[in-house]
Amino acid sequence: MGVRFAAPVVGMVMAECAQVGLMIVGKAAMSNGMSNLIFVFYSNAFASLLLLPASLLFHRSERPPLTLSLIFQFFVLGLLGCSAQILGYAGINYSSPTLGSALLNLIPAFTFILAIIFRLERLDWSSSSSFAKCAGTIVCIAGAFIVTLYKGPAIVTTASLSNLQTEVFNLYHKLLTPESNWVLGGLLLVADCVMASSWLIVQASVLKKYPAELIMVFFYCFFVAIQSAAISFFVERKSSAWSLNDNKRLMAVLYSAVFGSAFQVGISTWCLHRTGPVFVSMFKPLGIVIAAVAGVLFLGDNFYLGSLVGSVAIVVGFYSVMWGKAKEEKTGLATSVGNVESNNKKVPLLPTIVEE
Repeated sequence: MGVRFAAPVVGMVMAECAQVGLMIVGKAAMSNGMSNLIFVFYSNAFASLLLLPASLLFHRSERPPLTLSLIFQFFVLGLLGCSAQILGYAGINYSSPTLGSALLNLIPAFTFILAIIFRLERLDWSSSSSFAKCAGTIVCIAGAFIVTLYKGPAIVTTASLSNLQTEVFNLYHKLLTPESNWVLGGLLLVADCVMASSWLIVQASVLKKYPAELIMVFFYCFFVAIQSAAISFFVERKSSAWSLNDNKRLMAVLYSAVFGSAFQVGISTWCLHRTGPVFVSMFKPLGIVIAAVAGVLFLGDNFYLGSLVGSVAIVVGFYSVMWGKAKEEKTGLATSVGNVESNNKKVPLLPTIVEE
């Protein structure tokens, strides 16, 4: 895929690593009694404070003018992002980070459909590149669900059988007991995926008009902080709910602000500006692989056949999409060069004017 995709690929891998950590610390904070609304507010408020000087410094030489229309689009972007974060954290709180990681794999499908509707992606069934992108998206999503839902025999065993049996029993209890909230959590996470996909599409549209990525991310976090604060003031009336005296809450908020709202959104926006929303959304299934590898290396989890098969499917599907996009770009470049040559033939004075 060449040098053009190297930096965005590395950036999105780093962003997905941060996302996996964000889901874990977010679950820990909410399990400690912190409201998901207040968690979203603090994370984006602190991120805004970090991004304001950084954005002005990074874009000091070229800063496109702000208009009321752009401010409104930033507000809409913040509204979509705020809704996605609130729904996502609520879904994780009712279920688990594992289910959250699994259902986030619906984002590539939703994003691909929306990108086609809004003409951000081309779809030509007679073209091998379009077929590769469609097939790759389906294979990638299928692989992510295989990793999540199918275990199979253990390839690398690091935990005792009794611990594994206890884990399976706990999962069975959560899924089948009447008081289970996994269904509600799953519905909230699906709604989160729809909002996140819409957010990517709107973001791609805004970046075409305002290419200063960090300034856009600052306004996004700023509006999310305001919107979540407005909702929190009506929902959370107790002053203790706003407290950050607990170390778990404080560390979760700081991690979310630095590595979630600022770093992850900033890197994702930079990659989206250069590659498009479908490319960025295709990295969501990678979070499953990262979580599985981290579990084996740092948490002593077993590595199962399902994880291996699913991971291979994710890699194959991802490479298929990237191959399709690279072929489209190469074809588009060849077409544009051909058009330039054709125009030069029609206008023989152009070479003379250029030489002069």
